Amino acid sequence: MQLVVMGVSGCGKSTVAALIASRTGCALAEGDDFHAASSIARMATGCPLDDTTRAPWLAAIAAWLTERAAGGECAVVSCSALTRAYRDVLRGAGPDVRMVHLAGPYELVAQRLAARRGHFMPPQLLTSQYAVLEPLGPDEPGITLNLDAPPDNLADEILRTFGLRPHCAG
Repeated sequence: MQLVVMGVSGCGKSTVAALIASRTGCALAEGDDFHAASSIARMATGCPLDDTTRAPWLAAIAAWLTERAAGGECAVVSCSALTRAYRDVLRGAGPDVRMVHLAGPYELVAQRLAARRGHFMPPQLLTSQYAVLEPLGPDEPGITLNLDAPPDNLADEILRTFGLRPHCAG
């Protein structure tokens, strides 16, 4: 299984994805690491990406998921995946791709972003992300969870929902 932990910037994608990977032994990727330097620079100045600048980023993430699937490896990646079209690209990596949408109120995420340090994504881009965000459709494989739950609880729910088992250390 390949999981995409999705949502707007500041929703907790990276934290929850890392928890899932550490509990299951699945490969982990941070979606931001797939951005071109020019895209990061653009966002850092407060300019949102458009479909053209997102396309190679999504293709790179989908390729990473495809490689994991081809090797029979479970994988978890954090990726905003704000629109159905973007999620369709990621689901092209294979039939076992599932979305986990961490959703919640703008105000809570804005507070989190205001407190976050050392990230290229400025808080003023949050409005544009909510404007583009398309919730999971009923026919899209995945779940939507309330982001105000503690990350450990979210990870527990994801493992239960998808029948993932914690791996044994040692």
